Amino acid sequence: MKKSLIALIAGTTMLAGCNLAPRYERPVGAVPVALPQGGVYPAAATDALDVSRIGWQEFFLDPRLRQVIETGLANNRDLRVAAANVLQARSQLRVQRSALFPTVNAGGTATYTNNIMGAMGAGGGAGAGNVSSDIEIYQATAGISAFELDLFGRIRNLTRAAQEQFFASEEAQRSARISLIAEIATAWLTMASDTEQLRLSRQTLKTFEDTLRLTREQFRIGVGSELEVRQADTNYQSAVNDIAALEASIALDQNALNLLVGTTVAQEQLPSGLSSDPVTRDALPSDVSSDVLLRRPDVLRAEHLLIAENANIGAARAAFFPTISLTGTVGTISTALSGLFKSGTYTYSASPGLSLPLFDGGQRAGNLAYAKASQQAAVATYEKAIQTAFREVADALAQRGKIGDQIQAQSNRAESARVAARLSDARFKAGVDSFLTSLDAQRTAYAAEQQLVATRLIQASNLVELYRSLGGGLGGEQPAGAGQTAAPQN
Repeated sequence: MKKSLIALIAGTTMLAGCNLAPRYERPVGAVPVALPQGGVYPAAATDALDVSRIGWQEFFLDPRLRQVIETGLANNRDLRVAAANVLQARSQLRVQRSALFPTVNAGGTATYTNNIMGAMGAGGGAGAGNVSSDIEIYQATAGISAFELDLFGRIRNLTRAAQEQFFASEEAQRSARISLIAEIATAWLTMASDTEQLRLSRQTLKTFEDTLRLTREQFRIGVGSELEVRQADTNYQSAVNDIAALEASIALDQNALNLLVGTTVAQEQLPSGLSSDPVTRDALPSDVSSDVLLRRPDVLRAEHLLIAENANIGAARAAFFPTISLTGTVGTISTALSGLFKSGTYTYSASPGLSLPLFDGGQRAGNLAYAKASQQAAVATYEKAIQTAFREVADALAQRGKIGDQIQAQSNRAESARVAARLSDARFKAGVDSFLTSLDAQRTAYAAEQQLVATRLIQASNLVELYRSLGGGLGGEQPAGAGQTAAPQN
């Protein structure tokens, strides 16, 4: 019996290295080797920074914005959900990994039996009394029950799948963190832009109010016409409307920012406007290889899920082979509690078992086909994740390549419009130009200033988006499962 058990264990050990999962190969060719260059795309920056090594504390220059982001990382509820998902995946991995090891149970029993037999009297007749005997049996055991010997890698592949799903949940948390940083920054910049627009509208309202007062006074004394009063009032009411709309927008901006941060943002941390001073670093790379996209958390998450589906194929294939389990106990038994652990009371049992379904109505074949189809879907999902990342970076680079020209043109336009409005007003007061020309110049100057603020918002938001799309925001954090992503399976 002992020799048979030893032979069984030795045989299973030799087969333990068998793995029926297909060898993993990372899909290639989903995107071009290099990101777009030339044309509208910016030239390479000589002082470009490695985005994957820059933490958000270094990238964002405004101390108020850094404080808001730090608060958001501590309080955002979506980020807490992502952290809880990581804990759930880690617990599931522990549960699945436990199947690789036998569950050892210890137990003890005590049996008390009382037998009563009738006593025989003299001459063979029935006795006048009964004989009572007590039997005591004590037993202590330790053993394993139905432990599956993982000959064909079914359990190991299920464990690998759970491990990769855990890694994927960690990457999902990292991706949520990067997205949250970008969303908070964009919301803060949007509020800064609206605040700047409100300042501009109030300043312009004062100019329009002065003009309206002048035309009313001229109409009162018979120098001007009612038409001029109505035209001036049109500009004035337009600015009043803009102020009301911007005040509402700023309230909405703050509500959105509070939701992202997870608490009410302190007043001193809110933006006072959107000036020409940089809010972020702008020396970001433009000539990087598309391989940098492989380090993005959302792409790494898709790859971990692909490896998990690869392992599930191995588990489904293993189901076609016999399942061997082992039940065994060792212990001691005695008729006296004091003699339970004395010499000669040792006992053991071993019960190997083999199971191979002969007919299951196609269940195992269906499971294997499902696993293969899931793996094909995971390949497509991974390739789509890379293509999406490529498109996001390419879009951000395209916008960045021309945003400087837009800022310069809008600045020049706003300056020219301001000068034109000032000259037109002087010419009107000198009687050279009509009042309509002066009003039109004021409207043009106001619109040019508004467009300049909007373009500055686009520039600042573009840098945030480029930073996010290149995987910035985590500094030198080690990716989940680093060094294990492309581990081959034989």
